[in-house]
Amino acid sequence: MQLTAKQLFDMCYGKYAIAAVNVFFMEEIHGLFSAAQAARAPFIVQTTPFARDYANAKMLLAMINAAAEIYPDVVYAVHLDHGYEEHIWSAIESGGYTSVMIDASHDDFEKNIARTKSVVEKAHAKNISVEAELGVLAGVEDDLTVDQSHSFYTNPADVETFVARTLCDSLAIAVGTSHGAYKFSGGQGLQLHILREIQQRLPGFPLVLHGGSNVSEEVVKRINAAGGKIKTDAKGVQDDELKKAIALGICKVNIATDMRLVWTMVNREFFRDKPEEFAPTTPGKIFMETYKEFIIKKFELLGAVGKSLEFVSF
Repeated sequence: MQLTAKQLFDMCYGKYAIAAVNVFFMEEIHGLFSAAQAARAPFIVQTTPFARDYANAKMLLAMINAAAEIYPDVVYAVHLDHGYEEHIWSAIESGGYTSVMIDASHDDFEKNIARTKSVVEKAHAKNISVEAELGVLAGVEDDLTVDQSHSFYTNPADVETFVARTLCDSLAIAVGTSHGAYKFSGGQGLQLHILREIQQRLPGFPLVLHGGSNVSEEVVKRINAAGGKIKTDAKGVQDDELKKAIALGICKVNIATDMRLVWTMVNREFFRDKPEEFAPTTPGKIFMETYKEFIIKKFELLGAVGKSLEFVSF
């Protein structure tokens, strides 16, 4: 069952969070949908402009639609992540998306409002939810790179005005996370006091946490033991912090880096242990099963297991 992101957030707010997972290729999509069906957990499948260029937007949506037929019991939304207007108009016109994000966080406040409002008007006319962003995250995601010196936290004093003027459906906020594998190298963690003030100013309004991967120490160690060179001096969002964030209004947790690290771990270990192999399908099967197990644990952490049943009446 495909829903809008707003429908998912209206049900989960303050109780559990929705995993929003970036996908690029078939094995990821199989792993994600099979995990969601097994766990009966609602989720959001995300595509970035980079992923649409890599796979071709038609191919990517075709694989997602096929997965929805193969795994008919899933409850999900399809989201365009970190889009600019040209990506968003294309996604709206092509169909298949029930949620889009306008990434105007690098603009000044008034321009961010104007661009977001324009997207909201066109998306809402098609019953598509809109995620906006205030504050800038550092790090690397696909072809987006933001230096630490150009990142800044969301100002709680701005959020009420921004939401009231744009009528966006959810708000991505910067409270200490970053994109990519090298998060929290300074050990600072989530700025929960900022998140708490934002929730107080926007009670009941869905908030989004970008850069929500954990960056498992075990996975990084296994990658490096198989020939990788991933740095080990950083960590992702810790489980206890994530649970506290959900209680403070985080409804959507973006996950990309963790799944890339799982892919790297599986393939490095496979070809280290079986150097005579060359068929991509064998490690592909291992990856799909490993991915499934890994994402089910994410659903458990976010409190989403079994929650698909809440949407039976939709």
